[in-house]
Amino acid sequence: MGSSKEDSANGADNSAANRRRADSNSKLFSDGEKVLAYHGPRIYEAKVQKSEIRKNEWKYFVHYLGWSKTWDEWVGVDRLMKNTEENILKQQALDKKQGVDRNSKSGKSTQTKPKVSSGAKGKKRKNDSSTEKENATDEKLINIQIPSALKKQLVDDWEFVNEQDKLVELPRSPNIDDIFEKYLEYRSKKDGMMTDSVGEILKGLRCYFDRALPIILLYNKERHQYHEAVSDDVSPSTVYGAEHLLRLFVKLPDLLPYVNIEEDLVSRLHQKFVDFLKFLQKNQNSFFVSSYDGAKVSD
Repeated sequence: MGSSKEDSANGADNSAANRRRADSNSKLFSDGEKVLAYHGPRIYEAKVQKSEIRKNEWKYFVHYLGWSKTWDEWVGVDRLMKNTEENILKQQALDKKQGVDRNSKSGKSTQTKPKVSSGAKGKKRKNDSSTEKENATDEKLINIQIPSALKKQLVDDWEFVNEQDKLVELPRSPNIDDIFEKYLEYRSKKDGMMTDSVGEILKGLRCYFDRALPIILLYNKERHQYHEAVSDDVSPSTVYGAEHLLRLFVKLPDLLPYVNIEEDLVSRLHQKFVDFLKFLQKNQNSFFVSSYDGAKVSD
């Protein structure tokens, strides 16, 4: 009897110790939060579905955005990062360093999908059709390599807004429409003629920018400025400049797979995007502001 009471007391002590250790291991990600999740050498956008303490540490059940639910899995905090522009840039640098194989001609990726957890294997056949659709989407991924100088521009852009509470003064000059016009002039002189295909691609980029800006291209601290600068009858492309246009190229690999375009067109788009980014880099001093001395973030 004495031994039983002593064991019970020890068990209670151990349980209390475990709870203290778990509490000290603070929860870094909340349920429903969008995150970046490591899987092998790659980082994927994911969403935390639920979380719980397992073996005295937080574990997170994540769903990889754009993938079938069969790839959902439990991961530790060491495989998650906050979904920020800076961390996305780190992911791109990691891709380049580790040599993730992407065929620039076809736009196809040889990277495998996240592994299926053992509990989901029995559902594989049932989800074959959705998995095939995911494969088709993955095949059209475009890996847009941002030049190093422009990557630094993106990092500085993030720091000005999010750490120094400074914004780009609007309207910008040159604005995005001006930059597209200059690029058309540049291509026509280089090619010896005006190419309709380049004009169509720029129209598409302009449309993408105008629609994506208020949804995924603005930092929270910039939203008040956006509502003041852009009215219903004003195109954001006439107000914003190279700083925000460059952010679009970070997001394009996530947006383009959902557009119904042929595979050979994906290859041509990739080539045009690379050329346009080189043009931006070549004119970096005249297209981008060196510091954000305009209106500060409103309290």
